[in-house]
Amino acid sequence: MFAYYIDHFSPFILGPWHGIGIRWYGTAYVLAFLLGIWMLRAFARHGYSELPEEKITDFIAATAFFGVLLGGRIGYVLFYNLKETLADPLQFFRVWEGGMASHGGILGIALFTYWYARRHKVSWLGLGDNLVVAAPLGIFFGRCANFINGELFGRPTTVPWAMQFPKELYDVPALAQRAVEACSALDPALSNRDVIVEASQTSAPVREVLAGILTPRHPSQLYEAGLEGLLLFALLWFIRTRTRVAEGVTTGAFFVLYALVRIFGEQFREPDLGIARFQVLSWDVTRGQFLSLFMILFGLALIGISVRRNRPAPRPARETPAA
Repeated sequence: MFAYYIDHFSPFILGPWHGIGIRWYGTAYVLAFLLGIWMLRAFARHGYSELPEEKITDFIAATAFFGVLLGGRIGYVLFYNLKETLADPLQFFRVWEGGMASHGGILGIALFTYWYARRHKVSWLGLGDNLVVAAPLGIFFGRCANFINGELFGRPTTVPWAMQFPKELYDVPALAQRAVEACSALDPALSNRDVIVEASQTSAPVREVLAGILTPRHPSQLYEAGLEGLLLFALLWFIRTRTRVAEGVTTGAFFVLYALVRIFGEQFREPDLGIARFQVLSWDVTRGQFLSLFMILFGLALIGISVRRNRPAPRPARETPAA
């Protein structure tokens, strides 16, 4: 029989020491922050930005906090976890337990940059045209962190590259019970799913037991890292630097393209447990796919408005028009 790989990466790069350490998930945000600063400073240095280079670091720092972190957390609560948060409001602040929504982060960035543009009297769409090129690389790091954490895994499959994720035990009580019965025979201390999931990171015998229990699944986090991250970055980089589209078209293209790859990628991702699906023209869609439909409409409207305005996007002065 084909032996599927069991995801057993530690969520910590260093540590933990009494439960505290440097996590991959937090490091992904730091890398996205630093890369965003570097890329937008490069855009400003080469004439692609209305915002001066010396203001880029403060702009990215504020966008990361108010847009990505705060927007992503609020979006997660509103779209996926409202009932639980109302029952325990302090849960909102326990960010180390996870819980960020990419749609919420995107909405948070859009709202914050709109306010920032008005406050500093620069073009909102001009800010967006550069920011959306850097954003997919942040998404890429985030999806890689999801993979390392073994969360947001894919749907069951039999493809040769399928993987098994111990955190499935949190979603399927019947499998958790089987795992407890089998693992406790190895070690009586393995008496609950939390201990088993943690032990799977270091214990080969525990992984051998789980290999016969867990469901082979798509490593959809890696699919999304490639689609929402690398592919989207390449397309937006080309639009921003190799075409002469009007200001705002690149921003609109981000909303449309992100939504399309998200809708496609979610065909391989296990729907969030306990989150109701939607019916759109007899098509059963997940919460993420449903929210993406609105992004497509917004992006198309933004492209249409930008084309009608026909305001040139900032570009290097030395650049010659494309043939």
